[in-house]
Amino acid sequence: MSLVLLRQVPVDSPVHRLWAGTKMIGAFAISLLLMVAPSWPVLGLMVVFLVAIGLAARLPLGTLPRLPWWFWALMGVGALFNAPTGLAPTVRYLQVVVFGLILLAMSFLVAWTTPMSEIAPALAKLGAPLRRLRMPVDEWAVVVALTLRGLPLLLDEIRVLRAARRLRPKEPLLMRSTDPLIDILTAAMAVSTRRAGELGEAITARGGTGQLTAYPGTPGRSDAIALALVAAVCAAGIALNVFL
Repeated sequence: MSLVLLRQVPVDSPVHRLWAGTKMIGAFAISLLLMVAPSWPVLGLMVVFLVAIGLAARLPLGTLPRLPWWFWALMGVGALFNAPTGLAPTVRYLQVVVFGLILLAMSFLVAWTTPMSEIAPALAKLGAPLRRLRMPVDEWAVVVALTLRGLPLLLDEIRVLRAARRLRPKEPLLMRSTDPLIDILTAAMAVSTRRAGELGEAITARGGTGQLTAYPGTPGRSDAIALALVAAVCAAGIALNVFL
């Protein structure tokens, strides 16, 4: 399975040039709409809208994740468990699955079209009103940004550790003392701790975490058009939910 997680796809497109805060506001608005009105017409509208965004972002087909067969098998097993209870629970289960896939695809689109360095400044700017309540907005933004940036590194480390373990000679069954999964997770935790220490030292040497939120971007005319488009799609979704 090949996944491109939380990494920008280097393509020049109108979606890539949007401010990171605009994309997060749009994703929040769509998520809120789906939580309030998760009907089939609204879900279908959101699928069409996300496909249109993907085409506008000019993302190559290789960017799309190829989910393994067992994922779809689990989805089918869940549907079979709901089938004996009637048609309505099965339809509701399918709605929940489509709802989750839409949220996942929306998160991927934001990650594929946004540099990770713009996430923290955008979060700090969006949360600026909370500073009046003495909320640690900058610290929260830094935590989120470092988490998003560190997760792909952790996944790469786990892939390297798995590949290294496969190259080791096989031990006799009676001599195996631990589970391979436990070994990989333990090694990944040790590597993550070391990388976290090195990252902290590098951030301190460069002036502290304040530098991560010091240069926020500014929305422009294209961002206003994008937000107006998202608002129109959300309004259309509400209308579909009311009249259909």
